[in-house]
Amino acid sequence: MSLTHLNARGEAHMVDVADKQETRREARASARVSMLPATLALLAEGGLPKGDVLATARIAGIQAAKRTHELIPLCHALMLSKVTVDFTLDSANSCVEIQVLCRLNGRTGVEMEALTAASVAALTLYDMCKAVDKGIVIGDIQLETKTGGKSGDWQRPEEAAAVEQTPVEPSRTEPSRAATAEPIEATAGQAAPAARGDATVRVLFLAELRERLDLDSLALNLTTLSQATVGGLKRTLALRDPQLEALNDTRVLCAVNQDMVRDDHPLNAGDEVAFFPPVTGG
Repeated sequence: MSLTHLNARGEAHMVDVADKQETRREARASARVSMLPATLALLAEGGLPKGDVLATARIAGIQAAKRTHELIPLCHALMLSKVTVDFTLDSANSCVEIQVLCRLNGRTGVEMEALTAASVAALTLYDMCKAVDKGIVIGDIQLETKTGGKSGDWQRPEEAAAVEQTPVEPSRTEPSRAATAEPIEATAGQAAPAARGDATVRVLFLAELRERLDLDSLALNLTTLSQATVGGLKRTLALRDPQLEALNDTRVLCAVNQDMVRDDHPLNAGDEVAFFPPVTGG
């Protein structure tokens, strides 16, 4: 049996995948973060001091998947087409279950990307919760399924009946009563943003911003922006509602379609724009 990551001289090298057939490849991984029941209750209630724990861990996991080649020696840089990081709060076992899905059309698998995302999401959960519970345990980081490629499909035997991804939390995908444009309309005296469609972007307010602004999300038509960029979006929102001037604080971060961006980043119809304060680290 030959070792694919060693050359004839026994030196480590990156495998050449240029001659492999390009196929649709997918991998699912999971991890478990166990904590005190009181800590899990604080997490569920949004009462932890560092802000929105799950939103931050989700972004960290997605970023980690995209940068796996920078963290794991000899991994290829991949053009991932989809990364999801979802959480299930298990009060019976006092833990958070992390589920990750990575997908692409390419010549090499995405198992390491899924496992890296699960690991970093778990580490971020620890970082966000350690102020109240330093005894948190991270465990059961494992591949659940993989599909595509020459080696074919694989599925963890004991998980055969439960490989479907847990749906994204409704609170992260569907606007609440506060997630409407009425406050903006009332303040600025303008028409409410059009329903989500071909010419709209969806704007999310996460963690402390959501509490400060009492606003979850809104839809905004691109044609109403002074400039179709993140900076143009900030200016338009500030003009419509003075309290949204807070978005111009240099400490407020922005992600477009789950990628961190700057004010000059262009916006396109259907984009998801998320604003959030720097709530991790330390």
